[in-house]
Amino acid sequence: MKRFLFSLLFTGFFIAIAGDMIAQTVKITGEVRPRYEYRHGFWTLFPNDANAASFVSQRTRLNGFFSNQTFKAYISLQDVRVWGDVNQLNRSDANGVSVHEAWAQLKLAKILSLKVGRMEIIYDDHRIFGNVGWAQQARSHDAAVFKFFFGDNQILDAGFAINAMRPSVTRVDYTNKNYKAIQWLYYHGKFGKSGLSILFLNNGLAYDSNSNDTIYDESIAYSQTIGGRYTFKGDKVKFNVASYYQGGKNKANNELSAIYFGGDVSLHLIKGFAFGLGMEYLSGTDTKDRGVSGKKDKSFTPFYGTNHKFNGWMDYFYVGNHVANVGLIDIFLPLKFAVNKWSFALIPHYFMSAATVSADISAPDRAVPVWKDYSSGLGTEIDFVVKYALSKSVNIQGGYSQMFATETMQALKYPDNPGGGFNNNTNNWAWVMLTFKPAFFSKE
Repeated sequence: MKRFLFSLLFTGFFIAIAGDMIAQTVKITGEVRPRYEYRHGFWTLFPNDANAASFVSQRTRLNGFFSNQTFKAYISLQDVRVWGDVNQLNRSDANGVSVHEAWAQLKLAKILSLKVGRMEIIYDDHRIFGNVGWAQQARSHDAAVFKFFFGDNQILDAGFAINAMRPSVTRVDYTNKNYKAIQWLYYHGKFGKSGLSILFLNNGLAYDSNSNDTIYDESIAYSQTIGGRYTFKGDKVKFNVASYYQGGKNKANNELSAIYFGGDVSLHLIKGFAFGLGMEYLSGTDTKDRGVSGKKDKSFTPFYGTNHKFNGWMDYFYVGNHVANVGLIDIFLPLKFAVNKWSFALIPHYFMSAATVSADISAPDRAVPVWKDYSSGLGTEIDFVVKYALSKSVNIQGGYSQMFATETMQALKYPDNPGGGFNNNTNNWAWVMLTFKPAFFSKE
């Protein structure tokens, strides 16, 4: 009841101020998004003697936007749940209503604004910064961003964030999985059919600098990610290419030197149909060298990107996994077709490791490991999705994905059981999702 009253007051506030507006905009929107999933090898190879997962998750949002000549403000409240995760006669929810976004943007000058609060940060194709919109909870940051506007076609963002566990009079060690502090610069310019972006990210992660296991002494290890992305959008041909370098220190305060490059081209020769070819390379560290003192970390990490969008939709790579690992080479062939309210996509991926995958096959009681090296091929994933737009505010989507994995994938995903043979099991995933986006109120 308290959450309902809060939401009602939230809605009423924006409606009330809308009656006395001059050059102001007020919008109240919502989202209801239930999704059914069947998981039999999603995220990792499906083990023997296990049962598939089947569930419905749902995201519900209430959004309020306000804008005048001086400032903008946006609030997004959300509830994320799995059907049945609380009793029918519940007194409280498992997760409860949370604030996904709550920011204000003040116009300081003609070319400069300051945006502060909890916000989504999205740049380019979501590779380094994205909102992870597929995940029901999505991602948002507590940050401040100075936004420079040079005409209609060039922008520069200078942002920073500093995180703490709670208010305190002395330092409290930061133990959340977020960064402790970050600073970044992002430039994007449009030049006709071309676009150019440049990103610099200084990423600070907290770590324990004390070798004593009983004492936690917080320090911050900083890594630097720098690179750019070029895009071309023609009538018949579209392509993009991007490259980034990571240096500095990883979360364990070890030396880091990693690279990323990728690109794709798509041809639009027939109305409604597009086909293309793409590749990504994310450097990695040999299995035998991971965590070894004095060995450099060569694993590239796409820190805050929408990683579900990349490297196959079954999320085998970089979605809460595969960090500081053997890297990845992904070759993909997207085929897309759209007609009327229907759209279809078929995307095969072929995966390889960027570094050597090895497994320790020695007996458990042996102090010296005996390494077995595997070939680089990890497997093939095929993703298919279909979408139908019932209206501008309602759509339905469904998809099916299957992974054809190799024994190298088995050794990668189950290093303690490299001969388990889970790669020979059926590894697939299917889903259906409805999305409703009602507009409750709009005044401009």
